[in-house]
Amino acid sequence: MHTSTRLALLALLAATAACGAKPQPEQVLPQQQPTQPTFNADSARQAQEAADRQRRMADSLAAAARDSAARANAAAANATTAAARAEAERMFADQIHFEYDKFDIRPEDQTILDWKARLLLANPSMTLQISGHADDRGSDEYNLALGNRRAGAAKRYLVNKGVPEGRMVIDSYGEERPLDTAATEEAWARNRRDEFVLTASPATWSLPTP
Repeated sequence: MHTSTRLALLALLAATAACGAKPQPEQVLPQQQPTQPTFNADSARQAQEAADRQRRMADSLAAAARDSAARANAAAANATTAAARAEAERMFADQIHFEYDKFDIRPEDQTILDWKARLLLANPSMTLQISGHADDRGSDEYNLALGNRRAGAAKRYLVNKGVPEGRMVIDSYGEERPLDTAATEEAWARNRRDEFVLTASPATWSLPTP
């Protein structure tokens, strides 16, 4: 083979090899689009209904708690009022006492009458009966008169404190209703007394401040 022919053949082989080694172009993949969330009307409605139920339950629990607290407060207020009224009735029934053959109001009994005056003034519909009593020494007639003077003394004291006279009546039992029938100084001292009974009172009391 001629030299020139061989050179031409080598050149052809080199060209063929070069063409076979040429890199293939990269394939461009189509770009994926981001997945869009699918709107589900049923799920949204169910979620809203669940939220509404929770809100209604919370509102119902809050209302029940307020109602329970209100009832508890009312019960406590009623109990306090009932206890205060019972104490007021007990205090109103407190008696006053007198020295032998006297009808002067003793200093230690003025506090009792002062409290009664405040209660009567706080409750204009209240009316009162005051009954005077004596021990069994002296005649029946004398003791009836003494009891009347003792009841009158308490009434005058209350009138001087502002209680209208027309809201009070007086009576005397003399020695007829002893608290203690013993013939002792202690028994006689107990029997020399004024008793106080409400003849009319309101359903709801207005209690005086201490």
